Amino acid sequence: MGSGRLPGKILMRVHGQPMLKGIVQRCRESRFADNVIVATTDLPKDDIVAEFCKKNEISFFRGDEEDVLKRYYETARQFGSEIIVRVTADCPLIDPGVVDMCVEKFNNHKGVDYLSNTLARTFPRGLDAEVFHFKALEKAHKNAFERYEREHVTPYIWENKRGEFIIGENLEAEGGYKRDYRLTVDYQEDFYLINAIYAALYNGRSIVNSEEAIRFLDSNPQIAAINANCEQKRIH
Repeated sequence: MGSGRLPGKILMRVHGQPMLKGIVQRCRESRFADNVIVATTDLPKDDIVAEFCKKNEISFFRGDEEDVLKRYYETARQFGSEIIVRVTADCPLIDPGVVDMCVEKFNNHKGVDYLSNTLARTFPRGLDAEVFHFKALEKAHKNAFERYEREHVTPYIWENKRGEFIIGENLEAEGGYKRDYRLTVDYQEDFYLINAIYAALYNGRSIVNSEEAIRFLDSNPQIAAINANCEQKRIH
């Protein structure tokens, strides 16, 4: 709830539904998802997130606010996770099909420690998924010491400065996915854009299809322009 640019964003309502609830629903539609866990902080301001998870029967774990790598490690250890898919809670159009493509590619390349669709960006921002083994997360937790490595969870793994990990080939976008739209929510403009997409496409039953959302933006450049000037925060 303590986002610096858009406080409280994860429970802001996207077409009448808290954004976090929709993201969990979309992740649960992955063919490979055994569990979807919200890894939130142990600060009082996130009590509301824990209560929300309890009310909606969503698994959750509470940990350190700034050391997100530690929080992720403790979450995975608590739930006995062997393979972790990292999705951030500000991506209301996260695509379960894209998540499945990442996991499938990860599973088909034995020995790989990490694979994602983010190292070379070809998907719209907001369809990001990272897949990694618990053993890689554990090693990162033990050895990462730079602040950005602790804050952003996976840089120690994918930068692979010491050659400790086998990094899988990046999943590249094809066809209707290959765009540079912002489908994440960091700014108020991002939130307006997502709500415009839901207002046009949500039928009240099934989730909004990400490819359909992309086609909608292709056909409505004035809506796509709402957040076109928003800049992504740098990791370092």
